[in-house]
Amino acid sequence: MSDDLYVLTLDDMQQSAVDLADPTRLVFDYVRRIGDVLDALPSGALRVLHVGGAAMTLPRYVAATRPDSAQIVLEPSAALVEQVRAEAPLPRRSGIKVRVADGSSGIAAVRDESQDVVVLDAFAGGAVPPELTGVEFLEQVRRVLVPGGVLVANLVDRPPFPLVRRFVAVVGTVDGAVVVGVEPATLKGRRAGNLIVLCGGVPPSPFGNPSPMDYRVYQGTAVSDSFGGGTPT
Repeated sequence: MSDDLYVLTLDDMQQSAVDLADPTRLVFDYVRRIGDVLDALPSGALRVLHVGGAAMTLPRYVAATRPDSAQIVLEPSAALVEQVRAEAPLPRRSGIKVRVADGSSGIAAVRDESQDVVVLDAFAGGAVPPELTGVEFLEQVRRVLVPGGVLVANLVDRPPFPLVRRFVAVVGTVDGAVVVGVEPATLKGRRAGNLIVLCGGVPPSPFGNPSPMDYRVYQGTAVSDSFGGGTPT
């Protein structure tokens, strides 16, 4: 393991891994998949709101791959923010602004139609806070995204995927496509795992073109066929 790899552990789980020498190296598979989505968006700087910060792996990635991007990170733990600043400081002039705020209150302070992307990657006690997967929060996401903007949500679930089903039912109210990406092992129920849900102006082939043996991507009617039936909350 590289001496430059900074791994942040919270709630007895590895929450973030950052290669301080090369922030374009994404260690965790689900983070790499989100990176693929960001790479698939039109070239140039992005305005990105990150709900959940941890060690700020993805904000660093965007700053490295898309210079001049303007990013806001909402992280509720002031102690965690100070720890990361001390142990793995952000590059100077990164364009990343960190606000000590939870997702619900923090997004309320973000201007209308000011963000190209919202990334939801927030955990408390190993689970996504329920207030970040409901109708009220998604209405705020819709408000801050520009027309054609994209929501990228990382959810942890296992068959029969009750959380993802509820979330898909909620994001179905957002204009644009809904796409779900998931590892085959998670589909088979061997363990809880990360599912990436996209909605809005989703780019073509957002995860690239992985083999179904490596990664399953659900689009169109396949989303409702496999992850439908949830009740919005």
